[in-house]
Amino acid sequence: MRQKSIAVIVVAAGQGERASVNGDAVPKQYRPIGGKPVVARTVAAFLDVEAVSHVLPVIHADHDGNFAALDLADARLLPPVSGGASRQASVLEGLKALEPLQPDYVLIHDAARPFVPRALIEAVIAAIADNDGALPTLPVTDTIKRSPDGHMVAGTEDRRQLHAAQTPQGFSFERIFSAHRRAAQIERDFTDDAEIAEWAQLRVVMVPGDRDNIKITHPDDFNRAERLLQGDSRMETRIGIGYDVHSFAPGDAVWLGGVKIPHSAKLQGHSDADVALHALTDAILGAIGEGDIGVHFPPSDMQWRDAASTIFLRHAGELVRRRNGRIVNLDVTIVAEAPRIAGHAPAMCAVIAETLGITASRVAVKATTNEKLGFIGREEGIVAMASASVEVPRVD
Repeated sequence: MRQKSIAVIVVAAGQGERASVNGDAVPKQYRPIGGKPVVARTVAAFLDVEAVSHVLPVIHADHDGNFAALDLADARLLPPVSGGASRQASVLEGLKALEPLQPDYVLIHDAARPFVPRALIEAVIAAIADNDGALPTLPVTDTIKRSPDGHMVAGTEDRRQLHAAQTPQGFSFERIFSAHRRAAQIERDFTDDAEIAEWAQLRVVMVPGDRDNIKITHPDDFNRAERLLQGDSRMETRIGIGYDVHSFAPGDAVWLGGVKIPHSAKLQGHSDADVALHALTDAILGAIGEGDIGVHFPPSDMQWRDAASTIFLRHAGELVRRRNGRIVNLDVTIVAEAPRIAGHAPAMCAVIAETLGITASRVAVKATTNEKLGFIGREEGIVAMASASVEVPRVD
């Protein structure tokens, strides 16, 4: 079977004015991070993927000299083409330039995302094999307010249905090229290529994005990018451990890992008594030296009566973000004779990941019994143990 050809369009045609510092005239895509220009890092990320057949930069008409100064050399790197007046127009120019090559698939990526990981690129490529398009997304963790006038709140969006889009966005070349040509004929500004695909009624699937796949837009983003590059020299990894236990009480279901599981009893507690999320929350708080769950949500405070434990977990995750940290991985072990838990573990991982705004691959949930020993063996309650690995800026 013939190997599919995959072309990449790196969109670098903007002026980058929002990222300028003190009137710096160098466009953001040509400014260095760790001694290497942004766009050079972006191009290199795709050339590092063996499945990629061609990489086509789309640049501003006035930036020929800037791009030539990068001195990039690779047989798969095509000569840059000039973009248009908008991102949408620039992508169309790139698609036109690729037409003679007739690639099977095309990935469209913002040059201002220089840290796109190989695994993410490969995940998008794999997803478009069975779909018209694919894009990486991250779950939205903040509460989103709607305000038509930018002043008064008019409503609150359901963030469970909201996802932040990243690039690269991958498509069948012919289908997205056709959609772009038709979109150019109407008076509408599309925010990204996936929106054009949606408008053209193409089938677009989401794949998990990556928190480090940041887009450099404002001056402070360069500082964050430098921190990402410096990695271990500026960051340190901390480990937290959590333990919780709840006894059974009359009821018909238990909450574990944010999932309601039918059972002949419930867990006794002030909140929903989700022993797994309580242990996990304590583990995260412990990793960043923020005490335990009782410090932040005292059981004496009636506002937390029957509260969902995802509230506690989300708060712990927000404290990590406030420290400019990130959650590396989480591991939860639930010890119970009943109910049977293993079959619910994937759903628990998904709830935990969505609550914290991380990928499910960073979460592990395991279950075991106590071999009929002790109060657990007598089915009087459930124990959960958790560990959290958190990366935060180093404090000397």
